[in-house]
Amino acid sequence: MATKIVATAFGGPEVLSQVEADVSAPAEGEVTVSVKAAAVNPVDYKIVSGAMGADPDRLPLPVGLELAGVVTAVGPGAEGPAGPLAVDDEVVVTFPPTGAYADTVTVPAANVVPKPEGLAWADAAGTLLVGGTATHALAVLDLKAGETLLVHGAAGGVGQIAVQLAVAAGVTVVGTAGERNHELLRGYGAVPVAYGPGLADRVRAAAPGGVDAAVDTVGTDEAVDTSLELVADRGRIVSIAAFGRADTGIRLIGGGPGADPGTEIRANAWRTLLPAAADGTLKVVVTRTYPLAEAADALRFVRDGHAGGKVVLLP
Repeated sequence: MATKIVATAFGGPEVLSQVEADVSAPAEGEVTVSVKAAAVNPVDYKIVSGAMGADPDRLPLPVGLELAGVVTAVGPGAEGPAGPLAVDDEVVVTFPPTGAYADTVTVPAANVVPKPEGLAWADAAGTLLVGGTATHALAVLDLKAGETLLVHGAAGGVGQIAVQLAVAAGVTVVGTAGERNHELLRGYGAVPVAYGPGLADRVRAAAPGGVDAAVDTVGTDEAVDTSLELVADRGRIVSIAAFGRADTGIRLIGGGPGADPGTEIRANAWRTLLPAAADGTLKVVVTRTYPLAEAADALRFVRDGHAGGKVVLLP
């Protein structure tokens, strides 16, 4: 039996419930994983709320899209993107069909990649969704060393990774964030600016040579309008959230309507992200951890939008 968290209805965090469930033995091409950490992402709340579909036939709904753990059983022919899997392998799993908020899961081997030695469980669980999104955004922009990038929501999970990857590539980064996160962004090598009225002028002052491209991770009109004002080529404005602004000509990526899913880019991002997180060249900030039983509190904290990094469940 496994302890897992499911949504018994569509709604707020209060619809989450802890249950005991059977864990199937791994069939061909599957493995069973003992979960050491499961990330809580803003998209989890969108799914639970019904914003991404509220078909009652999906209830009770598994929750959670990424985890890290140890392989405890292996089905025939279980081979992941990095090769055959074995018992005791330390792994990272994305998009587990039965949800990540659990202490044990059986998942397709195709969803399983190796966790580098020395990478903390919480960091491993929280790297790939935000990191894959950031990698996709920067790939679309095709930034060159010496260019200037504006990142909206730079202190969020996706924003922090995008900032670090861009700075490492020789790009000058201006990032919007609340004052309390400005020192964090300076530590990454970015120039922080406060969001709010007058944002475009503050960005101009921070980047007197102009802005070549922008990544919007928040989806607000302020972020989109400021980007449109400052970036000459609308094709070099990427948003992961402003799906209602497609008529502006900006590039939309991710799972929203009309967006580029970037499937191949995201599926292969682990090859660079996990080693970088393990050797410390990429910092994954875990701001808060919760026991599995407090998943509703964790989701509520993420829903409110100011986590300032990753939130992780520790079963």
